[in-house]
Amino acid sequence: MIVELRQKSQVTIPSEYVKQLSLNAGDKFEAIVKNGVLMLIPVAVYPKSYVEELKSELSLLKKGMNSGSSPVFHNVDDMFASLDEE
Repeated sequence: MIVELRQKSQVTIPSEYVKQLSLNAGDKFEAIVKNGVLMLIPVAVYPKSYVEELKSELSLLKKGMNSGSSPVFHNVDDMFASLDEE
């Protein structure tokens, strides 16, 4: 499908692609040029504080797993079964 580059470097994404990818106004994209091809990749952007909080929680979980104080599951079904027991 052919689209037009407009003033202020704007391009309209065809509505069928917007629907197909479930895009919404305000969504963010990473723009990449590779081998002469422009790619727009939808991305999720999170506040830095949220990402830092997740990193901290993951660090605590890893320490618990390494020390044996946190449960280790062999698959997702076992993990959900354990959560259902709580």
